[in-house]
Order: sequence, then structure tokens, then C-alpha cells
Amino acid sequence: MVAVLMIPGLARSQTQNQSQGQDGGQQPDTSLTSMSIEQLMQVDVTSVSKRSEPLDDLAAAIFVITQDDIRRSGATNIPDLLRMVPGVDVAQITANSWAISVRGLNARYGNKLLVMVDGRSVYTPTFGGVFWDVLDVPLENIDRIEVVRGPGGVAWGDNAVNGVINIITKKTEKTLGGLVVAGGGNLDQGFGTVQYGGKFGKATDYRVYMKYLNQAQLPNLSGQPGGDGWHTLRSGFRVDSTLSSKDTLSVEGQIYAGQQGNPVLYAPSANSPEAQPEDMQVGLSGGDLQGTWNHTYSARSDTRLQVSYDHYKRNDVLREGRSTLTIDFQHHYAWKARQNIVWGAEYSYSDSHTDGSFGVFLDPANLNTQLFNVFIQDEIALIANRLTLTLGTRVENNYYTGFGNLPSARLSWKASSRQMFWASVSKAERIPASTDTALRVIVGGFTTPNGPPALITLFGNPNFQNENLIAYEAGYRTTIGNHVSVDIAAYYNDYDHEQTTESGLPFFEVVPPPHLVIPLTYGNLSHGETEGVEFTGNWRVTNRWTLSPGYAYEVIHFRTKAGSNDTTSVPTEEGSTPTHSAQLRSHIDLLHSLSWDTSAYFVDRLDYQAVPAYTRLDTQLMWQCSRQIVFSLVGQNLLQSRHIEWNLANGGVISTMIKRSAYAKITWRFGEGR
Repeated sequence: MVAVLMIPGLARSQTQNQSQGQDGGQQPDTSLTSMSIEQLMQVDVTSVSKRSEPLDDLAAAIFVITQDDIRRSGATNIPDLLRMVPGVDVAQITANSWAISVRGLNARYGNKLLVMVDGRSVYTPTFGGVFWDVLDVPLENIDRIEVVRGPGGVAWGDNAVNGVINIITKKTEKTLGGLVVAGGGNLDQGFGTVQYGGKFGKATDYRVYMKYLNQAQLPNLSGQPGGDGWHTLRSGFRVDSTLSSKDTLSVEGQIYAGQQGNPVLYAPSANSPEAQPEDMQVGLSGGDLQGTWNHTYSARSDTRLQVSYDHYKRNDVLREGRSTLTIDFQHHYAWKARQNIVWGAEYSYSDSHTDGSFGVFLDPANLNTQLFNVFIQDEIALIANRLTLTLGTRVENNYYTGFGNLPSARLSWKASSRQMFWASVSKAERIPASTDTALRVIVGGFTTPNGPPALITLFGNPNFQNENLIAYEAGYRTTIGNHVSVDIAAYYNDYDHEQTTESGLPFFEVVPPPHLVIPLTYGNLSHGETEGVEFTGNWRVTNRWTLSPGYAYEVIHFRTKAGSNDTTSVPTEEGSTPTHSAQLRSHIDLLHSLSWDTSAYFVDRLDYQAVPAYTRLDTQLMWQCSRQIVFSLVGQNLLQSRHIEWNLANGGVISTMIKRSAYAKITWRFGEGR
């Protein structure tokens, strides 16, 4: 785990919101050559303590992906953006699905990673993870992405186990005027955004947008069309109002619809018990609405109230619809000269309806759940501007396992203006998802000689418990001269009550047609450790050339407990993450209006999945034709015609091959915000 220190193209945030990271204030697009390393280290982040703090004051590991980083990456989606973060494992499964985790234990639905948009959780309690295919925020509207490695339980609650990703969008005052983005290529066959931002009087700004994408299908492992192409159309808005000198109100929302190919292994019935490939077409629709009220009592005290509603429908194997209402309140105040206290409470109500089929369903099919928590965190300056201790805890009550407590302690020491040491110990928990407790799915089967069919069936466990983590972290940050910054951090994670799949005694069912059931059931009989070291840095080689290297090393050791007969969970967990991964990004200003960006990513092999090591090379040539128009030519995955990144049928999904691609894009800004 590591935090970036030198962030190209980012000046310190000017936002005055001290309450939480959904404010979205954009840093000015300052030239890289005009900024010192000290300025770059002072960027404010909000995803660690839920209040705005300079990055170099934090006893945590955090990487900030800025708008400049986004523009220079050539990426067209958020998963590809996350590849630049050392320690974040991004594996594309199909054209529309990814396995993404922080600090290991990766899976299609990475259930130990909490992801948010403007502080609103997009973690689905059905599978325990993120639907990355519908997390399609227009990249031009993202102010920054804060990636925290390590537990975030005190600030964000359950499921913030291995890390937190907070996608923070721009305030509307930074997006005034018109924006048109259009592009296409051999894989990204057509994509575009149309947006306009304006004013209602002197105190209110707004923006409205529409975004479209059409992605071609990728080849399967046999080289044939994989049936995983997809297209979506979404529209959204945001309104920011200054109600008074002490009050601001932000309201934002979006709706979307689309369809995607979902190649799966599926056992449809007792008459056809063997899992067969099926090119399923999945309909997607949904939307969300969120309001945030910030009130400032004084320079030392402020509050935030956020209310959000989210709804989605997915016509996949479960055919699920879910609605979630969340109310979140927090209060920050500075007590005397040396303490900053943040406390708050959250309530969430979620209503899920599923149809399922004979081969896969939830029991019960419909479920209403509630979650309530309270937290407090106190930052204490033991020695002013030198030694800081942060203590906090969150008490949470969830539908499945009742009450839990998530304490944390962090210590930071500024040895000098250029050196900082920090250490922390934290507890985190992943609470059960619906599939852990209520799933029934036929994972395979066979016909018996002169007898009924036999179905290998996986059952959820109504008594499934929380998965627990105790995390120990330490880090060191320094700047060397005026051109180099370095960040090194290490962690040791101790996991307990991890998920296993236990076999049971066969039994007979008379549900037509009569069949034999060979049961598998989820348990909590695994435990283990992960250990890792991560590094990142920046080197300003010249005023026109910057290099940004990164490296991550991780080993995973898991074991089953006495009484377990699981033989697959341990190798799956240990083989889910590369031991070594590395990044090297280069940015060169060739001329005043021409720049060249190149990114190389090395990912070590996944032995259990038979996925060989690969190196991905992306490059972008960007030409600022005029003040209003930018033209980009991008190549991705240039070293190989195709490669595989994931080969484990999580949820029955069949992996496809990632292929070499290229596209051209034009961006036109006009009007007030150009």
C-alpha cells in the first residue's frame, strides 16, 4: 500500500468544504512546470477522515487520480484509469466486466473494496461488489478519484476492508459552457458526450449531459466472437446552489439504459444438468438521485446531510431489481487548539426483488434490509505540526449479523518538512451479501445410469458470519531535491472467518423431475495473511518530461480450519492476485500544443488460473488544435494482438480475450466554461 506524493498538474484544492469528499471542487489546470513538489504534496483529500486534509498530513496510503491524469491516460472507462494505481489489481474479464481489488483477494465482484461516487456507495449488497459496467460517469466531469489502500471502516463502515475508491465529480461552476466529445475505433466503436452548463441567477449553477457508448465484442479463448459487446445511453444533471453565506445545497442525478452480452456457463434444468455455455443478453436500467446540504456554523464547525436514492434492474440470471435509500449525517468541529473531531450517523434501507429460474435463484426471492451505524474520530496533535494521533471507532448494526465494532488508530510523525513516517492498526469487516446467505445455484451435474439426474448445487448459508480483518500498516514519504518524490509503504493483513465452500450429504428432491442433490454450502472456515510492499514516485526529468514509476509486491497465505473439507477456496484466494506488478507512465510536452503520453503496465502470472504474465502498453498523442478543440489519437494493448487477464468463472461468466485497439477522439468546449 502506498500514497502518491507528486501529482502532475494538480494544485492544492481551494474548496472550503470541510465535511466530506463529495464537494467536487476542481483544482485549476496549472502547468506542471509552474508547480513545486511542496505544492503537489499539499493537495487536499477527503476520503480518509471524511474532512478535507492535505495529503502529506495523512497517516494512510492514498493515490489521487487527477483530471490531468485522466485526460493524459487515454482511458475510456474507470477500470482502465485504476490501472495506474500501484497495488490496485485490475483484470478485465469480458468487454463489459472486470475483477478489481486493492491489496489482493481479487474476484469479479471484489467484495472487500468499497466504491463511491460523491460519497454515495455503489457497492451492491446482492453480490457484494460493484457493477463496473454501469459506473460510467463522464470522465470529463470527474474532478479526482481518491484511492485509499487499507481499511476505511471508521469513516465508511462495513465492506471498506482492503480499500476505498471515491469518485469525486466537479462542481458545476467548473463546467459552465458547452462540451462535445466524440470518438470511435475498432473496439470502442462509437462513444460521445454532449453537455451544457449554465446559471440560474447569481447563486445557482447547473449542468446537464447525455453520454453514449458502443463497445464491440471481444474474441473468446477459441478466437471466435465472444458475444460480450455492449451499449449504454445515460443522461444526468447536477445543480449547486449557495443558499446563504453559511449554506450550500447540491442535487445530482442520472438515469441509464443499455444492453450487454453476457457469456455464461449455465445449468438450466434437471433435464440438462451439465453446465452449458450460453450467450445471454442482459438488459440494464437504473438511476439515482442525491442531495447534499452543507452548513457552516463557524470556521471551526460544520455539518453535512446527504440523502440518496438508487434504483437498478438487471435482466441477468437472477433478474433483480433493487432500490436503496441512504441518509448520512456528520458533524466536524475543531476542539481547542489540538483536536479535530468528526462524528456522524448513517441509515440505509434496501429493497430487493428477484425472479431467478430453476438453475439459480435466491431464497427468499424478495428481501428488505436495514443498516444503521454511528462513528466518531478524533485527530489529536500530540506535538503541533509534528506528531499526530488519530483514534476512531464505528458501531454498526446490519440485518445479517447484528452489531459490530470497527476501531482504528493512526500515528504520523513529520521528521522534517520533507520527511514523514506513519503507522496504523485497524479492524474491518465484510458483512454477508444476499448470495452468501440465500443463493441456490446449480453449478454442474451428471446423469446416473438407470437413475435420476444428479445436480451439484451451491447453497447460501443463513448463518454466514462477517469476514474479519486486522490490518497493520506503515509508510514513509520523502522528497529528494526539487525534482523527485518517493513513497514506500508496507502492510500485514490478518484475515479470519473467510468464505469456504463445504460439501454435504446428498439428498433426494421430488420437485419435477425427481433428482439427486449433491450440496455445497458456504462456510467461514478459512483464515490467512497477506503481506506486501508498494512504491510510487515521480521524477521531473526536465521541465517538459515527467516519469511516474510504481511497483507492488504481495504474497498471500491462506489455510482452512479443522472441520473444513474445502479444497478450492485456498488456491483460488492465493491465485487471485499477481505477486509482482509495476507501472511506468511518461508525459512529454513536445510542443506548446502537442503532448505525448505513454503508459506501461506489467502484471505477473496467475498460476491457478493459467493466466500468463503480460505487459500492457498504451500511448496517446494529443494535439490542442485551438483553445476550444483537442484532438487525441490513442492506442491500447499495443504489444500483443490479444491476451487474457482473467480465467476463473466467477458467477459462471466465461472470459474473453483483450485485444489490441485504437481510437480517435475530438473534444470541443465552447461558451462560458471553455
